[in-house]
Amino acid sequence: MKHWQLQREDSGLVWATLDKQDAAANALSAEVLGEFREILDQLDIYPPKALIIRSGKAAGFIAGADIQEFTQLDTADKGRALVERGWTLFNRLAAVNYPTLAIIRGHCLGGGLELALACRYLLAVDEPGTKMGLPEVMLGIFPGWGGMLRLPQRVGPTAALDMMLTGKTIDAKRAKRMGLADEAVPPRVMEQAARQLVFSGQARRKLPLLQRLLNGPFKAIVANGARKQVARKARPEHYPAPYAIIDIWAKHNGNALAAPELIDEIINSSTARNLVRVFFLQERLKAFGKESSFKAERVHVIGAGVMGGDIAAWCALRGMTVTLQDQSLERMSPALQRADKLFARRLRDPLLARAAFDRLIPDVNGDGVAHADVVIEAIFEDVAAKHALFKALEPRMKPGAILATNTSSLKLEDLRTVLEKPERLVGIHFFNPVAMMPLVEVVEAKGADPAVVQAACAFVRQIDKLPLPVKSEPGFLVNAVLAPYMLAAMAAVDAGISPETIDEAMLAFGMPMGPIELIDSVGLDIALAAGKQLAGGAEPPRCLLERVKQGQLGKKTGQGFYTWADGKPGKSNAGAVPSGLALQLVTPLINRVEQLVAAGMVADADLADAGVIFGTGFAPFTGGPIHFRNK
Repeated sequence: MKHWQLQREDSGLVWATLDKQDAAANALSAEVLGEFREILDQLDIYPPKALIIRSGKAAGFIAGADIQEFTQLDTADKGRALVERGWTLFNRLAAVNYPTLAIIRGHCLGGGLELALACRYLLAVDEPGTKMGLPEVMLGIFPGWGGMLRLPQRVGPTAALDMMLTGKTIDAKRAKRMGLADEAVPPRVMEQAARQLVFSGQARRKLPLLQRLLNGPFKAIVANGARKQVARKARPEHYPAPYAIIDIWAKHNGNALAAPELIDEIINSSTARNLVRVFFLQERLKAFGKESSFKAERVHVIGAGVMGGDIAAWCALRGMTVTLQDQSLERMSPALQRADKLFARRLRDPLLARAAFDRLIPDVNGDGVAHADVVIEAIFEDVAAKHALFKALEPRMKPGAILATNTSSLKLEDLRTVLEKPERLVGIHFFNPVAMMPLVEVVEAKGADPAVVQAACAFVRQIDKLPLPVKSEPGFLVNAVLAPYMLAAMAAVDAGISPETIDEAMLAFGMPMGPIELIDSVGLDIALAAGKQLAGGAEPPRCLLERVKQGQLGKKTGQGFYTWADGKPGKSNAGAVPSGLALQLVTPLINRVEQLVAAGMVADADLADAGVIFGTGFAPFTGGPIHFRNK
């Protein structure tokens, strides 16, 4: 076999190891599944005492189905055949007479988890890289190979639907607590523990009575609640997959083949095609920086404001030692408080949160500069202030360290004139909130050292963000395309359309937040300043000027276009949305994206689409602004 290796021990135990040929990670292609069918055929003839399935890849167990094969589903018959292939095979695995076990180490996603769920036992390896989930909904499809049947049986329908409808992943310890994993063990004992468990005869943990009822006669209660939750975040016309997951579980016991019309609707939907496109765009962004051997251990951030403090916290969360510099400890205190909350929320384990907090070191004197592999400037947007800082920094930095600016609106060519080696300055532009936004623009000035740009991309990947190389022009890509969109929204306010109506139009279009609420969240003063730089001399909207003059700056002051309370805007009824309003508002954004592609701001239209999706939240189901226009 090309992809599987079988090893039979004297005890009668068979090890089946998946090591997909010519691939960095395992994926369940048609060929891989075909070979697994042959394995089950062999084991029918020569039954083992037990079967253990594991990965031969360092990257993890199984990343899921082969996404490339989804792009070839151009007929309803092909879609149904794909679902039938995995559903039938994994049902066969679940029905064998001998005990089976999957060792989950590293990522175990989609079809990989569905294979593991078809085993009698699931052993999770407790290490940081182990993650389990059914993220098919992120591709606009559903887990059709048994996940909708077996995950609710293992963990209960509420927890299972939460995983399937959000695409979230869980680690080994949580999998054990939920009952998804039978055991969670450290790597050093995983094989021994697997042998013991598969031969133990141990019965699976039984679901509590209430969960069994909710997975049986009371399914409708859970389904109705799930539909209401989904409706708050995703409209069925934009994202039909989560609604299909609920219906297939509730009405067909997780068997999509019993609802062929849903298979046809989902697999052939434009949403699924576009979300698969977005998946490949994301993989392209992840590839930037791979050619560089650069690896950072220490980061120094100057400026403990919202952006600088949150950048520092994120780097510490990702395992780096971070020194954070500002004029006093008092100025750093809010950043440290936010970091403490971030670590507690993301890491859940008090010991891990404490370790992350210990890696974030206040540094009033800037002593960390000399030891840092990456130095990030995140002070206020003033050329003279940045000049003074760079002149002081450069002589203290070690050779090979990255010097980066988080400027959002200034040209790097103007900032680097005071440097002895101006080619070393690169932009690493994060978006607010840092912990939520996946994109980071890596800004290349004219004459920049290509190795430094590559190293910056490698650093961005190291902290688990998506790097997008862009050229040095005011606003770069993301802010430059948001400016005309926000101006169009405020022009509509000046024309008498209510902020609520404008926001509702764009929510119905598929944006995660309306433009007026976005302006309030960013700050009206910041929107005014950015508009002066990026609007090409256009007059600021009256509605913006009047509010800024009155000190109504949005969320941070409690009053902007909306009145804010407890972090939420008070909105009245949006009323009827005028026909064509959404297209009117989004057209300036799309026009600007096309202009920037033509000017070479990004390498091509696909990368521009990726940047706008991951940097602004532009409706992913559309495939991106340029793809949307050209569809």
